[in-house]
Amino acid sequence: MKAADLMAKADQALASARLLLEAGDPDGACNRGYYAMFDAARAALIAAGAEIGKTHKGVLNAFSDQLIKNGPIPREMGRLLKQAETRRYVADYEGEPVESEDARQMIEQAGSFVTAIHAYLGHRIPADG
Repeated sequence: MKAADLMAKADQALASARLLLEAGDPDGACNRGYYAMFDAARAALIAAGAEIGKTHKGVLNAFSDQLIKNGPIPREMGRLLKQAETRRYVADYEGEPVESEDARQMIEQAGSFVTAIHAYLGHRIPADG
């Protein structure tokens, strides 16, 4: 898959996350917000010519090792991605639902993350995204 294709998926997942949040589904919003970030991270790794892991943990570790530690992506973005992974896990697998405000914060952070990756890749963000 190409980096541009993954960024298109990331943009779509972010739009879906916003819709789910507005529809009153914070768990679904967290899931889609995480996948927006996950696909953007994969796109950045592909663009950098780095190996991407075969698991979620592998992708997150590769992103941190290849693009955060000494790389061009700010450390804050790595922290946001790890937080999103934790919230997604709670949303998908824990019994208690994610609070709406926590989901709203995560979606805002996902938007910042996707924007940062677009900037890294040299793409422009759509006016409505």
